[in-house]
Amino acid sequence: MGRIDARMAELGLELPPPWTPRGRFAPFRRDGRLVFLSGQICEWGGEVTLRGPVGEGRVAPEEARRAARICALNLLYCLRLACDGDLDRVGAVLRLGGFVNCVPGFPLSPFVVDGATDVFIDLFGEAGVHARTAVGVAGLPGDAAVEVDAIVSLKEG
Repeated sequence: MGRIDARMAELGLELPPPWTPRGRFAPFRRDGRLVFLSGQICEWGGEVTLRGPVGEGRVAPEEARRAARICALNLLYCLRLACDGDLDRVGAVLRLGGFVNCVPGFPLSPFVVDGATDVFIDLFGEAGVHARTAVGVAGLPGDAAVEVDAIVSLKEG
């Protein structure tokens, strides 16, 4: 068991079971040391765990923040594939893009996407600190409440 796998166990993080993408795309693409991870919704075992929109008495921001954690776990599943099973190869999480299916004018997209950010920082420490975008959108695949994508760099060698 690697260092990151041990840290995942300490944090009680569990990766999702394998799933089928909702479209015609790859879960990741590598270019040298960079890994571009496709957007992952809050889906577990093929089921959307939280549907939007977030805000105005519909879905609470706290629920959506927990859904963003699920997005992060899906990203980690794909990242593990990109690292040939070894998350210790991760050098840095460079960027997250967060999308919140929300009502017009919803001001808490950054709060919601912090759910995903927290997973990466808790797991990778300083290497998990990243640049980020958090935006509200009118809809997401499967009417999911949240979607997150990422760009990660791998260590040399």
